[in-house]
Amino acid sequence: MLDELREIEASEDAYTVVTSAESVFAPHVDELEARFVTGTEEDDAIATEEVRATALDLTPSPATYYSMTALSALVATAGLLLDSPAVVVGSMVIAPFVGSALTASVGTVLDERDMLWEGLKTQLLGLVLAIAAATAFSAGLRYATVIPPALDVTTTQQIASRISPGLLSLVVGACAGAAGAFGLATGVSVALVGVMVAAALVPAAAAVGIGIAWNVPGVALGAFLLLVLNVVAIHLSAAAVLWYLGYRPDRSTAGGDTAVGSTPRYASAAILGVVLAATLLASGGLVGAQIGFERQANDAAGDALDAEAYADLELVSVSSAFRLRGPIASGDVQRVTVVVARPADQPYPALSRTIADRLERDTDREVAVTVEFVERQTTTPEPSTAVDSAGSG
Repeated sequence: MLDELREIEASEDAYTVVTSAESVFAPHVDELEARFVTGTEEDDAIATEEVRATALDLTPSPATYYSMTALSALVATAGLLLDSPAVVVGSMVIAPFVGSALTASVGTVLDERDMLWEGLKTQLLGLVLAIAAATAFSAGLRYATVIPPALDVTTTQQIASRISPGLLSLVVGACAGAAGAFGLATGVSVALVGVMVAAALVPAAAAVGIGIAWNVPGVALGAFLLLVLNVVAIHLSAAAVLWYLGYRPDRSTAGGDTAVGSTPRYASAAILGVVLAATLLASGGLVGAQIGFERQANDAAGDALDAEAYADLELVSVSSAFRLRGPIASGDVQRVTVVVARPADQPYPALSRTIADRLERDTDREVAVTVEFVERQTTTPEPSTAVDSAGSG
């Protein structure tokens, strides 16, 4: 119907308004419902104009957007410092980043330069505000001694999981962007997808602020790299899905900038693509090095525990803080934490040195290994006693 309306519109002042029908009263309504409600009429994708309008509508007014961003950053910071997953999830619910992320992606595939730059600007300013709010809040808590200043933030599980970006972190961002694009293009509510997008952005931004406030460059740098990777992954995956679903500039009649003498079509998207690709390659190289080191750390810990002297031990997890290797981090020590389950009250004082020696030999890096023991007790079933159940007669 929209295609036919475009063909008959003669005036530049003409416009189309699309509304949803709440109910239908007509003969043969069952046939209509089977065709248009429960059935499939061509495909599930909604019109380009509706995608564009919905994406713009997802971002609230600036005052609301930046207020909700700051509040979500404060909640995320509190959740990370409290090591509370429930509080961190709460920060994701109130974060408004899904609108700016999808606006930028829609602007990319539709060659809507105003949408593209508006989405990128809003998202960038929002993330800067989130980091600043988290930094100020964390510094206030630290210097007011609400949180002990000597706290090692790398030992907090919710923070430690966001300062060492890896392949799974990239998968989370890519899936969040793809899910948002599918929801937007098929008319499905993107409210829950917004939580997923926020999950990839808000805790990482809060962790950057905590690292700055506690003056721990490894935390700030690792979380910032995770944040950059997720931003790029969300944008690229959302744009790729929208392109796959068939959204193109020639399907849109609103908002485009294709006048004679204007910037060539897709020039903005091409420039952005080059920037995102360069960012992905640079940060991906650092993440690849981190993933390689984590694999070596896992292998070293597993090989050490395979020795007969450690037969009673069980490897639980291996984690490492993100560190750059090179002039920026010259002489820096790579820290690795190994969690091991052991029988109660059995000491293994040489285990950390054993793992460190193996890892230093494999990686040619100075390593500090911390072994955390989780005591384990296993009950042994007692043999059942046979009971003579024969009765007297």
